[in-house]
Amino acid sequence: MKTRILGVVAAVVVLIAAAVGYGILSRDRGPGVNAVAVVSGQPVTVESPGQLLFRNTAEGPDFGHLATVPADRPEEVRKVAGLSCDRFAASAGTALCLAAQPGVLPPMTDVIVLDKDLNEIRRVELPGTPSRGRVSPDGKLVYWTLFVNGDSYAETGFSTRAGILDLSSGQLLKSIEEMALFLDGKQYYSSDVNYWGITFAPGGKRFYATVGTKGKTYLVEADYEKYSANMIRENVECPSLSPDGKRIAFKKRVSADLTAPWRLAVLELASGKETLLAETRSVDDQAAWLDDRTVAYGLESGIWAVPADGSGAARELVARGSSPARV
Repeated sequence: MKTRILGVVAAVVVLIAAAVGYGILSRDRGPGVNAVAVVSGQPVTVESPGQLLFRNTAEGPDFGHLATVPADRPEEVRKVAGLSCDRFAASAGTALCLAAQPGVLPPMTDVIVLDKDLNEIRRVELPGTPSRGRVSPDGKLVYWTLFVNGDSYAETGFSTRAGILDLSSGQLLKSIEEMALFLDGKQYYSSDVNYWGITFAPGGKRFYATVGTKGKTYLVEADYEKYSANMIRENVECPSLSPDGKRIAFKKRVSADLTAPWRLAVLELASGKETLLAETRSVDDQAAWLDDRTVAYGLESGIWAVPADGSGAARELVARGSSPARV
């Protein structure tokens, strides 16, 4: 058990270092010429159908900016907007931009909510470094995960903090750690509970997330209105609910090797059947569903996609991109 806990702690340190480095790189745009062909300063709407939105990570003056290409022709020249983010998500005419504040210690993040034309409608300043971000299928809820320090979590002093903003009511939950948590029908209490990787079902009442405690990770199914959650399956991280609401794509820990600990997998909620996907590299991302058959995710080289049924092979969609969102 001690070895497993130390492994999880070390993995958290690696993730934090990567996230902090990611934020720093987003402020260093590199050479004065873009490394890939782009059309800069373009108006972008998140309601235009058939597009793939993503964060441009090609070196140059448009590094970190929101970009778009046709989903069926991702090799086309990318249109780049003026919006700069460290994490991006969009759904149903609502967009979310997580932007680390440059040169600020301790780290702070701007959680920025935008309308379909990327006009800012709400901004919340929170402590931490951007890690994950999503918008609910109906566009009425936004949620995020930030790396923070100063919490009494494990032995590192680092933690994750997941929050939700309800755009309909204006209610802001800076952290969901006070949510009632149950395991095997009994309420669970522990000072080391951490949540990350929220994903909402259509309708906004049910969501899934990862909870970490005692060196283990669990998939939780939560009721937003009742503000309670049940741990339903072990070894599930960064869940992403499919458009049909029947499956969850997630990171499954398959190795103690901290350089390659995870495999992408898909869980069928009704049957409990689990399928490893054809992507054999370790993926540290909250996957995004392009449709009911395809899962997309970010690697250092760019955005890749793989069939959700375990068949086929991984293919690169966009070189030097991250945070994919399909409209």
